[in-house]
Amino acid sequence: MAKIAALTNTAEFSVTELSAALKRTVEDAYGHVRVRGEITGFRGPHASGHCYFSLKDEGAKIEAVIWKGVHGRMRFKPQEGLEVIATGKLTTYPGSSKYQIVIEALEPAGVGALMALMEERKAKLAAEGLFDAARKQLLPYLPEVIGVVTSPTGAVIRDILHRLADRFPRRVLVWPVRVQGEGSAEQVAAAIDGFNALPPDGPIPRPDLLIVARGGGSLEDLWSFNEEIVVRAAAASMIPLIAAVGHETDVTLIDFAADKRAPTPTAAAEMAVPVRAELFVEVTGLSRRMMLCWQRGQERRRTELRAAARALPATSDLLALPRQRLDNASAALPRALRASSHAHQRRFAQASAGLTLNVLRAQLALAGHRLDAAGERLSRCGRTALRQRRERFDALAARLQTATLANLQARRHHLAREQERLQRLSERSRRALTVAIQQQRARIHHAGQLLGALSYRGVLARGFALVRDENGAALPTAASIAPGARLMLEFADGRIGAIAEGEPSARGVQPQTTAEPQAKPVRSAPAKRASKSSDQGSLF
Repeated sequence: MAKIAALTNTAEFSVTELSAALKRTVEDAYGHVRVRGEITGFRGPHASGHCYFSLKDEGAKIEAVIWKGVHGRMRFKPQEGLEVIATGKLTTYPGSSKYQIVIEALEPAGVGALMALMEERKAKLAAEGLFDAARKQLLPYLPEVIGVVTSPTGAVIRDILHRLADRFPRRVLVWPVRVQGEGSAEQVAAAIDGFNALPPDGPIPRPDLLIVARGGGSLEDLWSFNEEIVVRAAAASMIPLIAAVGHETDVTLIDFAADKRAPTPTAAAEMAVPVRAELFVEVTGLSRRMMLCWQRGQERRRTELRAAARALPATSDLLALPRQRLDNASAALPRALRASSHAHQRRFAQASAGLTLNVLRAQLALAGHRLDAAGERLSRCGRTALRQRRERFDALAARLQTATLANLQARRHHLAREQERLQRLSERSRRALTVAIQQQRARIHHAGQLLGALSYRGVLARGFALVRDENGAALPTAASIAPGARLMLEFADGRIGAIAEGEPSARGVQPQTTAEPQAKPVRSAPAKRASKSSDQGSLF
């Protein structure tokens, strides 16, 4: 019984009070903690943008939450099954009586986790075909403009510019980006897309070759070049791209998506342009070889021409046979001309024998009959064509008349509808004008009432007076009135003049004034009203 009585005397807590006490205890005891575990139950950001999941190991599990703003700033995003080290505050959630960690920073648990994540991402992008050799472009032999995506303050850009100046000076456009830390991946991808978006004939020349470069570092330092946004931008680049990230032993995913991988930024500059002196020597050698080949060809053709000339027969031998045939033809030509003229004369005589007067008359009569028949047929065809055209024109006239009537009727209906619409609009405009005039009148009336309420004449009607100097300016204090000054006192029913007397009081009491003799009967009534109030004071 004593034990029960002792428990009965224990202080009572509400559920909210107990939850708040536990929350304060947990937060005070564990302010900021670092927890290592495997992410489980992560299904992506919630509709609100917050992330809810759990961290677990072999023996326990703890709930975790990442707020929307923190998740947007994170370089490493949470993924299902990834082992991470989370930094944050331990707290409780009273709504479900559980404790949880509010994560402020997230990083993979060691290089092994980073390598596993990189291999998983590499397999995913390779399955999409971003690393296929068929997608890679050939580098231009001598680009006119070279675009460089790197940090403007590091040694990488100086090495690239120095090596380009030594080998073959070219125009270089530098797109400054961050190559490490938060937001660096987005800047690198934006730079690649920006170079590709430049027009070929714009004010800023479009590069013929791109170099994405960065110095060496750890896997965490180079992680920006393993992000999907950078790899996809490099794979989608229409400008040939050289990836020069890190040293020979450093491997990033952009190396597989780029058209060419350079072991160092300096090697990328060497791949971009040839050596100018070596190119001059090679061009000189090629020109010398071309001249020698041309000379040897000419000499060989000259020798072949001489050999062919020696093998040809003499001109007299070639022309002997044609000359003999010409002599024979010229000797036989007179006889052939006479025979041809006799033959043509015989054919003419035979043809003229058949052309008698009766034959010609018969042919003319036949031709006349044919002409009459053709004329009759032509007249019949003309009448038939005229009748058909007239019928077509009559049908078209009927259709045109019907269409004209229909169009006229439609126009009349349209005009009637428009007239009705005009009447409705005019009626609406009249109503709107009436309403607007009423509103303006109400506003003017309200403004007049407000002006009357705010006017100082209402104050004068309650027994107060407004003191002015002889120029009409208002005098708010007694210190601003000099002795003997002419004053103008304005009451609700008129104005009177007055002259100030005495010296202003140090405590700010207004000096006494005496009114002019002709104004004494006018101001007697306000003075009586002022004396009725104990705290009104004297106006003079």
